[in-house]
Amino acid sequence: MSIDVDGNVFVKGSWGAAIVEDLAPTDGDIVIEGKRGLDTFASTNLDFILRSKGITTIALGGFLTNCCVESTMRSGYENGYKVITLSDCVAATSIEEHDNAIAYDYPMFSVPMTSQEFVRALGLAP
Repeated sequence: MSIDVDGNVFVKGSWGAAIVEDLAPTDGDIVIEGKRGLDTFASTNLDFILRSKGITTIALGGFLTNCCVESTMRSGYENGYKVITLSDCVAATSIEEHDNAIAYDYPMFSVPMTSQEFVRALGLAP
């Protein structure tokens, strides 16, 4: 499989933009669309939606650990949200980039934790 450097990897309705079944939105879920760059806040109405719902804490996962997730994490922090980054729900193109971001960048702008720690913190698991 090759990477499409022309930016056609995440085209709505294509395989590259498909959401895995376990994470697919269900009735009542809010879906944020229109992300055009690295930072989800920059080109969407995410901040407006979060504020209108009274949300003050965000939990992030995704791809790339040290790119899109980190960009969104920094903007969330700058916008005044408490940011939690789920260290086992992110991936990068190399282990070194992944580990470096989690060890050095994430703690400056968020509370890094595993998904299991997050679920426990929510009181949903023992």
